[in-house]
Amino acid sequence: MKKYFITFILILSFPLFFSSCLESYLDKSPESGLTTEDVFQKLDNFKKFFLDVYEGRQLDGTTWRDYNIKCGMPFYFDQWDQKYTWEGITDCADMGRYMEGQTFKSGQVSAFVNKFTYDRARRPILGSMFTAIRICNMTLKNIKMLKADQVIIDDYTAQAHFVRAFAHFELFRIWGPMPYITKVLGPEDQWDIPRLTKHETLVRIAADMDTAATFFAKAGLMRRDNPIPGAPGHLTNTDQKYPTGVAAKAFKSRALLYAASPLNNELGAKDWENAAIASWEAITIAKQNGYDLLTAAKYKDNYVGVTYTNEQLWGRDYGTWNETNGNQQGMVNGVFGNSKSSWSGECPTQNFVDKFETKDGYPLNTQADRDAAIAAGKFKEQDPYANRDPRFYIDIIFNQATNMTGWSGSKAQIWFQMVNGVAKYGELVDQSYLGITRTGYYSRKRWTETSVKNKTSKQVTDPIIRLGELYLNYAEAANEAYGPNGSAPGASMTALQAVNLIRSRIGQADVLAKYTVSKDEFRPRVKNERNIELSFEGHYYFDIRRWKDAPVCYAGPLMGVTIEKVSVSPTYPTGFKYDRYPLSSDRQSNWKDAMYYLPFNTEDTYKMKKFVSNEVW
Repeated sequence: MKKYFITFILILSFPLFFSSCLESYLDKSPESGLTTEDVFQKLDNFKKFFLDVYEGRQLDGTTWRDYNIKCGMPFYFDQWDQKYTWEGITDCADMGRYMEGQTFKSGQVSAFVNKFTYDRARRPILGSMFTAIRICNMTLKNIKMLKADQVIIDDYTAQAHFVRAFAHFELFRIWGPMPYITKVLGPEDQWDIPRLTKHETLVRIAADMDTAATFFAKAGLMRRDNPIPGAPGHLTNTDQKYPTGVAAKAFKSRALLYAASPLNNELGAKDWENAAIASWEAITIAKQNGYDLLTAAKYKDNYVGVTYTNEQLWGRDYGTWNETNGNQQGMVNGVFGNSKSSWSGECPTQNFVDKFETKDGYPLNTQADRDAAIAAGKFKEQDPYANRDPRFYIDIIFNQATNMTGWSGSKAQIWFQMVNGVAKYGELVDQSYLGITRTGYYSRKRWTETSVKNKTSKQVTDPIIRLGELYLNYAEAANEAYGPNGSAPGASMTALQAVNLIRSRIGQADVLAKYTVSKDEFRPRVKNERNIELSFEGHYYFDIRRWKDAPVCYAGPLMGVTIEKVSVSPTYPTGFKYDRYPLSSDRQSNWKDAMYYLPFNTEDTYKMKKFVSNEVW
């Protein structure tokens, strides 16, 4: 008797898996006359089939075009009309407007989880990833039919392995371990496939990325463009948007880091050793192929202003955006986009702002940390934004932040002033805008700097994985395996040196010596460094889960700052009074262990048999 893989795969793609012929899967009409050979022998037809994994896939006659791996990219997720981001559903940020994202953060998601699964009007991540996996498996099954140069065949073989691994990874970190599907499943196949363990899933992903790297190497595509900066073809290859061998090795590093993390670790120190070795291998190969960290002056190019950078091991170009581009409505507040009632962007909490050290390297995470920095003369509660990590000024819009083109005095005015008993507000807390900050901050890192007062357009790019992350992957794994001053076999850098390299390129002081005496002392600084360097790039939500830090992070309280404009005095040297305060109770977060993973749709949960479902929350 035919058995069913009673999970989201079957439920989502029933017409696809139970089609009577290949043509129906390829969304071809019966009269098109295409055969399997037509599709997989002819390069043009093959490209139309396979390249939909990146940008396309029309299902069931609809016009929705986003059943592809773009849905698994955090920056694309952040653009949706539900107006919340991966950071906005953690303690990292509030979202201005009180909307669905706050419900998520408080521990209630089941009512709208379909928006993550296969709602084509939203971000059908689950359906998109399984669709991509099936396309990749069909490609690998039939690639030998393709009549093309071997380089082209090797390239697409590599891409199919890469995309299959990428899709499984995105499914894993959102929904947990899955079956690892490597063949085309048909109606007569065994469908009741068990979930792998968390660790097994990640090891399979790493292996697929390794295979991808092998085929990319055979095709001579460890990178696609000229590796020499300034030379013709550098960062301008027509296929720049597709992955490469270096990107595959980088994703192997990421997968094995997740496998070693407390949430998934099965082999103890050995997992950390494997992750450190893979990360160093990826760094070495990236450097051999000409990739490098951007200078401090070019740092923001990784996000805004150019199409691609030489630090991006795999990136995605989103074209030019102006101040009214609706893609920003979940990241940038309406006060910048002139949307009084709709837009709702990321507003970093005081909790996250406190992660930015002083420029001298003094932590500010806790009151004890701040007291120590104050005693050392490195921090002042009433001049809180002076002498901070240089990335603070790149990542955060704070009161009196400079270079705010078009705004009053070219500074951010985030304050209130009492005048005759009535509150007067600065420009960026204009009370007629529904989405204004409640925390006292706005996110700047991915902001294009365009606004209603600076009407221009800027190129937007997404560094899906960049060299800076690899150094942090290596630092975390090497510290756990060998300690802060240890290194992986064959590596020329210690965990501490890797962290300090990331800091020094931006002008931040080295980690203070007292935090480098043991792996336990160094661990919080490694985590903090990752929080800052990779802030608002879609990592934080997943990092605090794999570290099993989420229960503490969500425990709160989530804090903001009120800023009152007052007379300059010895007590208030900047002319502003800064007071920390807890956000209102409806903006606080809540944790339950079910929140490590998203649930599936409730009606689908009832249909699952041997496949153990996730807890509904």
